[in-house]
Amino acid sequence: MLKLENICYSIDDNEILKNISLEIDERFVAITGPNGSGKSTLAKIIAGIIPATSGKIYFDGEDITDLSITERANKGISFAFQQPVRFKGITVKDLISLASGKKLSVTDACAYLSEVGLCARDYINREVNASLSGGELKRIEIAMINARGTRLSVFDEPEAGIDLWSFQNLIKVFEKMYERNKGSILIISHQERILDIADKIVVLKAGEIAQIGSKDEILPSLLCAEAGCRFTKGDE
Repeated sequence: MLKLENICYSIDDNEILKNISLEIDERFVAITGPNGSGKSTLAKIIAGIIPATSGKIYFDGEDITDLSITERANKGISFAFQQPVRFKGITVKDLISLASGKKLSVTDACAYLSEVGLCARDYINREVNASLSGGELKRIEIAMINARGTRLSVFDEPEAGIDLWSFQNLIKVFEKMYERNKGSILIISHQERILDIADKIVVLKAGEIAQIGSKDEILPSLLCAEAGCRFTKGDE
């Protein structure tokens, strides 16, 4: 599905990513590593938000290196920001309908909201503006990605801001998303419970791939103090 070849990214001679080569076609893939290791930068490069300094990106065999974020979205790539964007003047229902690419009924839009733990009747007609908390925006954004139903969904720390919502529910949303779309879900996360559902874990360190393999191969070493990463269990 997604193939990265020698992806590099630099700012003012500061190398953020160094020759990242990676293939993603599993159900769940997690990218983790210490803060500042380049995780979010890599996610944004995949989505087309920022261009790589060098290297190639292929999606379903097609070279998409020079495509914009909109063109990549049309090809079937979704991206959820660590800090969701606010859209003044647009209601939650309209936003989910736009994401799905069709006019959704209130019932259908409410179903997506209910899956992410929001009481639909309280949110369906609200504007996506400053009246919503960061956690509410995060759940609405996840509902949007779910409604889009793309081949590749990229989430940058989806657990951020939803502390009062159990991780088990978040994981169930991802599982339902896969069952519905049969695409790959790429998650940037430090959370052990999210890493625990991954079919493949990629560990970045100082802009390079330090480890890559299955959960059983990688997760035990990450939980050791020597790994230098901090993981949290999250709320029950």
